[in-house]
Amino acid sequence: MDIKRSGSQPSAKGSTEYFTGTVRIDPLFEAYDPGRTSGASVTFEPGARTAWHTHLLGQTLIVTAGCGLVQRWGGAIKQIRPGDVVWFPPGEKHWHGATETTAMTHIAIQEGLDGKPVDWLEQVSDEQYEGRS
Repeated sequence: MDIKRSGSQPSAKGSTEYFTGTVRIDPLFEAYDPGRTSGASVTFEPGARTAWHTHLLGQTLIVTAGCGLVQRWGGAIKQIRPGDVVWFPPGEKHWHGATETTAMTHIAIQEGLDGKPVDWLEQVSDEQYEGRS
């Protein structure tokens, strides 16, 4: 058994390589062998978002606070709110983040394959974020 006490793991700032705007990542649990699942609580300040990315084995988001946005490649931007659960299938190119005016926090759960849970791609442009392209 392993208990991760609240506040015992340091927060990290989302890298500008993978995020636009101010993002805080609070680790919740890591994958223990032979498991592959990890989770983090991620907070996006207004206007902040991920870059486009995919997950080899998919990703689940559970919105816990605020109001956010999600989009899959080629699809419409969708608004998400506390209690919403979002599933991105394996290999689906997508992004997620806060609205322009409201912060959003979600729990992100994903599995890694050979220790790699995500493939990061290009940044989401302002035009894409605003739904103009």
